[in-house]
Amino acid sequence: MRGFLGFLILFLLSGKPMHGQELADEIGKRKGEKPSPGTIYPALKGLKESGFIKEEKEGKIITYDLTPSGKKALSIAKRRFTKTFLGVFP
Repeated sequence: MRGFLGFLILFLLSGKPMHGQELADEIGKRKGEKPSPGTIYPALKGLKESGFIKEEKEGKIITYDLTPSGKKALSIAKRRFTKTFLGVFP
């Protein structure tokens, strides 16, 4: 899961800003297993340090959203993903 986690987070945030629990819930729906806080928050931290996401604090809630660099990274990742996996599924 770790290999695709950053990609999946960027993809989900491209739809709307979300907080960590929302992201974990959405990933759980898609994967069938919800990632633990010890998995999701280090991934969010890495994406933030890379400049791909930004955070907005409202009280105790931190909402994440894509930066322009994150949108570009997602676009590149989608192309690479498609090129890599296009022929895998009939």
